[in-house]
Parts: sequence; structure tokens; C-alpha cells
Amino acid sequence: MTPLAASMPTLSMENLQVTYALAGGFSAAVRDVSLTVSSRECLGIVGESGCGKTQVFTAAMGLLSGNARASGSVRFDGREILGLAPHALNRIRGSELTMIFQDPMSALTPHLRIGVQLAEVLVTHRGFTWRDAMRAARFILERVRVPEAHRRLRQYPHELSGGMRQRVMIGMSLLCEPKLLIADEPTSALDVTVQAQIMDLLRAVRLEAAMAMVLISHDLGVVAGLADRIIVMYAGRVVEAAAAGELLRHAHHPYTDLLIKCVPNLRAARLERMPCLPGQAPGAAMQERGCAFAPRCPRATEQCRSERPLLRSVQRSAQVACHHPLSP
Repeated sequence: MTPLAASMPTLSMENLQVTYALAGGFSAAVRDVSLTVSSRECLGIVGESGCGKTQVFTAAMGLLSGNARASGSVRFDGREILGLAPHALNRIRGSELTMIFQDPMSALTPHLRIGVQLAEVLVTHRGFTWRDAMRAARFILERVRVPEAHRRLRQYPHELSGGMRQRVMIGMSLLCEPKLLIADEPTSALDVTVQAQIMDLLRAVRLEAAMAMVLISHDLGVVAGLADRIIVMYAGRVVEAAAAGELLRHAHHPYTDLLIKCVPNLRAARLERMPCLPGQAPGAAMQERGCAFAPRCPRATEQCRSERPLLRSVQRSAQVACHHPLSP
């Protein structure tokens, strides 16, 4: 293997843009996003609802709605996949590149038994016989800690709890031993105890399978315990990117700093009032003039309102898009 091949990222994006055609024109959900995910790395993507973080990866998966258009470049294992023909993309999706969706109830087919849905993945992508596929389906459920796996295979999605359905989705994503797993808000619909169990499971399967992972969440606290690097998005753009430990110790962007302060500290000596972000995140039809965060930012100046900041390097490997970044 050449040094170039050895360093090739599992996933890379350059200047990705996603726009939607609406009755009144077009709106932009993703604006000039560039990122990489290395082999065995866990990349966290953080931001408020509507910031474009999920749209980045539905575009990569070729799962955008009919009125959406994506441009730029998305390369998976060195191969351009943005705009790839559906039949060619289907050979990658579900096998080498898989995604766990936010709501497992809508992702699972309601009228098919769990065993059939799991086995179908192996029959389609690996050419298994149904007998062998069902045996593998039971094994994968046991691997993701589903109790009484043999009985769950005969059940329908509505007969399982939310946490159990999410375990089934994780198992389904692992069946073909993918190179990259994308987890989109995998714990948002679960109670706190089950959230912790699912995050422990994702951590374990990532290490066991030695695969790359993308963890998408609005909760920085969820991402912090698993990600190697974190990218923060706001209004469709990347506003900060850094190694997880570095970003959590010292955020450079005021938005990131506020997100960190909003994470509850359960070890605090006394209860304190949690801060909240003032105002609302802008819609996709926002103007390009100035910094999108300026109306909510306590450090905003006239320069922020008139000139959009570009992403630039600050200290070590961190990048920030801010005219007045926070100092160490």
C-alpha cells in the first residue's frame, strides 16, 4: 500500500451545497461544507435543529428529497459518489456506508418481522441464503445486546421498545461490516438511562468493528464522550472544527462556547441556572451578508454584521469562522 493510499480518508467532502426549490425560489440548507472522516475516526457534528448537519449526510447518502439539489464533491474511499447513479449507489449503501436514523420506528418497515428485515440486508448485499441470513440476524441481535434475540426475530417493530428498536437499527447497520457508520441523533427519542446504554453500545461496536463513525447530535454532551474531532455547524455552515478535547477545553467561536455552557453539570456543588441561547437560529432563506450568528452574539460588531467571516486556522488543528474569536 502506498503512503497516499494509507492516508486516504474514508469520507471527504469539498464545498458541498444543498439547496431546495420552493414556491418562492430557492433556499440553502448546506453552504460550502468541507470535511474529512479518517479510517477508525469518530467525527461529531453538532448544532441546533435546522443547522444543516443531517442534510450534509443525507446528501452524501443520496437520500435527499426530490426538490433538493446537491453540488460540490463527496468522495467515499476515494470514489466520487455525489450524483452517482442509484443502482451504483445502492451497492455501497447498506453495505460499506450505513446510516442509523433518528426515528427507528419510521426507518423500520412496520409490516415485516424484525428477522426478515435483518436477513434481507444479507440476502441483497452478500448473497446469503435465507437460512444463513436468519442465523446471522440472530447473532447480530445478540451482539448488540438484544435479550431473547430468537424471539425478537419473530416480532414486528411496534412490539419493541424505543431502545430495542434502536438496537435493531444498530445491528442492521453492522450486518455487512461497513467502513463508515453515520448515526443521526441516535438517542434523541430515548430516556436518559437508555441513552447511556445506546452510547455505550456505539462505543463498543466502533472499537470492535474498527470502523469510522459520524455522530450527529444537537447535544454536545452526547458527542463529547465518543468523538475524536467535533465540527460545529450554524445556519448551514461550519463555524468551528477541532479535536474534541481541545474544543471542550477552549471554544474559539462564541456559539460553541454557549453550546458548551448549556451542557448540564451534574457534578456541580450547587444547582445553577442554565444559560440559554438568545433569539432564534436563522432560516435557510437568510441573506449571505455578514455573520449569521451576529444577531445572537454578545461579541458582534459592525464588521460581523456586514462581512461574513471565513473559516481559518487558529492554534494547533482548530479552525473557526469568526472575526473576534475567544482567546485562551
